[in-house]
Amino acid sequence: MQYLIDGHNLIPKIPGMSLKDINDEQELIDLLKRYCAARQHNVEVFFDKAPAGYAGTRGYGRVTAHFVRDTNIADNAIRARLNALGAAARNVSVVSSDRQVQAEARSHYAAVISSDGFAAELVAFLPAADEPGKSRPKKRGKKDSSEVQLSQAELEEFLRLFGGEDE
Repeated sequence: MQYLIDGHNLIPKIPGMSLKDINDEQELIDLLKRYCAARQHNVEVFFDKAPAGYAGTRGYGRVTAHFVRDTNIADNAIRARLNALGAAARNVSVVSSDRQVQAEARSHYAAVISSDGFAAELVAFLPAADEPGKSRPKKRGKKDSSEVQLSQAELEEFLRLFGGEDE
């Protein structure tokens, strides 16, 4: 399944997330990455009002984030994406509670899911301890998934490249 998501429309519908959070967009992207990896879905999420120099498209695995310039809005970017998909738009689901975005999706025969409905699906997917805004206690004896293990050869190469040892 492929989704086109109005990101700023979805964020306030997810418990523990707020548009006032400085990293709200990254929190949503991280949540969508886990969801997509587990469900084998692909997502394109659109965020409007990107600050100068930050607009553009970035890939995060199965999630593609479109940061729309502040001179445009995500609604227009979603409309343009639906137009670009042409007949293939009927194979996507558009997630938004904005009536104009929903009407545009229906005109392309795409499925429509309200932000509330999709947020409920995301929350049901996550275990309670995994909900955005809640910290998880670390398990003893288990390594953090962000830790990188290097072999001795890799460590020596790193030190050689970045001046960790005198030559």
